[in-house]
Amino acid sequence: MRPEILFPLFAETSRLQGVGPRLSKLLETVAGPHVVDLLWLLPSGVIDRRFSPRIADAPHGVGCTITVTVVEHRAPPNRRRPYVVLCSDDSGMLELIFFNAKGDYLMQLLPPGATRVVSGKVEHYNNSYQMPHPDHMIPPEQIESILALEPVYPLTQGLTPKVLRRAIDGAMARLPMLPEWGDTALLARERWTPWNESLRAAHAPETHEALSPLAPARRRLAYDELLANQLALAMVRQHQKRRKGRSIKGDGALFKRAEEALPYQLTNAQRMALAEISADMAESARMLRLLQGDVGSGKTIVAFLAMLGAIEAGYQTALMAPTEILARQHFQTIAPLAEALGLRIAVLTGRDKGRAREALLADLAAGDIHVLVGTHALFQQDVGFHDLAFAVVDEQHRFGVHQRMAFSDKGAGVDMLVMTATPIPRTLAMTAYGDLDVSRLTEKPPGRQPITTRAVPAPRLDEVVAAVGRSIETGARAYWVCPLVEESELIDAAAAEERHHHLAGLFGSRVGLVHGRMKATEKDAVMEAFKSGEIDILVATTVIEVGVDVPEATIMVIEHAERFGLAQLHQLRGRGAGASSCLLLYQTPLGETARARLKVLRETEDGFRIAEEDLRLRGSGEVLGTRQSGLPSFRVADLAVHGDLLETARDDARLILNRDPDLASERGQALRVLLYLFERDAAVQFLKSG
Repeated sequence: MRPEILFPLFAETSRLQGVGPRLSKLLETVAGPHVVDLLWLLPSGVIDRRFSPRIADAPHGVGCTITVTVVEHRAPPNRRRPYVVLCSDDSGMLELIFFNAKGDYLMQLLPPGATRVVSGKVEHYNNSYQMPHPDHMIPPEQIESILALEPVYPLTQGLTPKVLRRAIDGAMARLPMLPEWGDTALLARERWTPWNESLRAAHAPETHEALSPLAPARRRLAYDELLANQLALAMVRQHQKRRKGRSIKGDGALFKRAEEALPYQLTNAQRMALAEISADMAESARMLRLLQGDVGSGKTIVAFLAMLGAIEAGYQTALMAPTEILARQHFQTIAPLAEALGLRIAVLTGRDKGRAREALLADLAAGDIHVLVGTHALFQQDVGFHDLAFAVVDEQHRFGVHQRMAFSDKGAGVDMLVMTATPIPRTLAMTAYGDLDVSRLTEKPPGRQPITTRAVPAPRLDEVVAAVGRSIETGARAYWVCPLVEESELIDAAAAEERHHHLAGLFGSRVGLVHGRMKATEKDAVMEAFKSGEIDILVATTVIEVGVDVPEATIMVIEHAERFGLAQLHQLRGRGAGASSCLLLYQTPLGETARARLKVLRETEDGFRIAEEDLRLRGSGEVLGTRQSGLPSFRVADLAVHGDLLETARDDARLILNRDPDLASERGQALRVLLYLFERDAAVQFLKSG
C-alpha cells in the first residue's frame, strides 16, 4: 500500500484548484496525470525580469521590464490588423501589440494617462520599439512581484506559461514533510538541503547556473531518484537470491565433444565468460548474469556451450528470443551441433498449433527435449518442463525485469543468462541490469573482417543505388535499411514500401521487403529467399528485422542515418561475415550531434566505446530508443552527467540491504516512502514485512 503521506501527491491534477478536465489533459501531455508529475517537471530556462532599461535603451529581442505612461489606444480597422496601445517614457515611444484583442479589456487594464509596468520581449521594427503581447501589465506599486528570475517550463499547445506555473504552485502547496531517507554523512559532504527545500530551490532558480544538472538542488533530486532505482533493483536481486538455486556441475564430456566439433577456436573473452557462467552455475544460489557482446562476437555459441553443463547434469535448458525470426535463427545456429552430440532440440513460437504443438509439449514434459528455443510462447501456461535448470534470454532490453523473473516459475531455482548485442554504457547497464552480474565479449571471432564505413549525403542516392547494383552483379547481397521516420510502425513501413517500389523498378524481383506490419510467415519467406540468394537486396525497417545472419550480405545501406542512435547504427552494420561496407546516407545540413555520431562510427568498431559516446552525445533518455527499450526512464537524473551519483547510490543500496534487509529501521521506513515516491512500488512486495 502506498503510504498515506503521499496521497496528496498521487491525486490526479484535476484535484488542483483551477484545473478542470481540459487543463488536466494538457498537464498530462506535458508532465503526467498526477500532482507528483508536476513536481518533476523542472524549469528548462529562466527569464530575467530584473532588467529595467528606458525604452530607447531596450535591446532588440531581449526581455525587459519598463515603466511607461499609457498614451492612446489604436483599434484596428479589421481582425487581421493588430490592436496597438501607444506608451511612452522620457526617452521615447513603445507600441504594445495585441492580435485578436478585446479592446474594452485592454482599456480597463491600460487606461490612457495611467502609469504601468510592462514586461516582455522588445522588438525593433520599422524604426519603432514594440512589445508584442506583454507577459505582465501591472501598476507600479506591484513592480517588486515581477522583478525576479522567472522559471520557464516546457509547454504544449494550448497551455500558457501562467496557467502551468499556477498548477505547479498548486502542486508545491501539497508538499508533505517527508522523513529523511538520505545518508547523513553523504548529505553533509554534498551540503544538500532536505528533499522539500531542494525541490523548492529547483523550481525557483535564482541564477542561470541553478538550471544546470550539476546544481546542488538538482543533484540532490537526481540522487534520490537513482537511489530509488538502485534500491529497487537490489531488492529484486535479494529476492531472487533468497529463492534457493541448485548447484549444477556437468562432467564436461559434451562440452569437450562440442568444442572439438567447432570449426574455429573460442576467443579468450568467450572462454572467460564460460568460466564465469560455470562458476555461477556451481554455486547453490541462483545465477543471474548478463552477457554483453557486439553482433558477431559469438554470444549464441557461449550460451549453447554453457547449456551443455546443465544437460550433462541431467537437466533441461531453454533459450528465448524476442521475435520469431531471431528464435529460428538461434535454432538453426545450434541445431546441427546439438544433433551431432545426440541431443534433441526443438523450437516453439506462437505460430505452432494443433497436434504438432501438443506432441512437442508432451515430449518436453517427459524430459525428452534437452534444449527448447522459442519466443514469448515459452511463458504460456501449458508449457511445462520436466526439469528446467538453465534459461537464456536474448536481446534482454526487449523484455522487462518481471518477464525475466517469470522463467523462475517454469523450474526450480532456474539459472538465468541474459544476452544483448546492444552495447550498453556501464551506467545504463547499472540502472537496467543492477540485479545482474555482467560478462562482456570484447573480441571478434578470428577471421572477422573489418567494416568500411562511409557517410554519403542523400542527394547522391543515385550513385549509391548504382554502386549496389554493380556489387550484386558480383554475387554480393545488400541490406537497405529505411529511415526511422518516427515511433510509428505504420509510417516506417510506408517509407520502406516506397524505397522497395523504387528499387524494384530498377532491379525487379531481386528486391525483397520486410517490416513490422507484415505477418510472421511473410517475413520468414522473404528472409529465407534472401538467405538462399533468390533475393539480392533486402529493404527493411527496424533493427531487429535485420537481426539475421546472412554471410553473403556484405553491403549495408542506412537511409537517414542521422536519425538513428549510434548503438543502433553500430548494430545494423555488423552483419556480413566477409569484408563489409556500410553506407550511411544522411540529409544535409547535418547538426553538430549527428556529425559527431557519424564521425565516431567511421573511427571505431568498438561497441562499448560507441555506447559511451552515444550516452555523452544524446543523454540517457534516448540511447536505446524508447519503443524497444526496457530501460527505466528518469525524470530528474541524467546518466550522462550523474554517473558518479549512480555509483554512490548503488553502494548505498547494497549497504542498506546488508544492514536492514527488510527496511524495518527508521531510515528503512523512510526509504519505503522514497520507493513509492518514485513509483518503484513493485520492489516493496519482495520485503518480508512489505
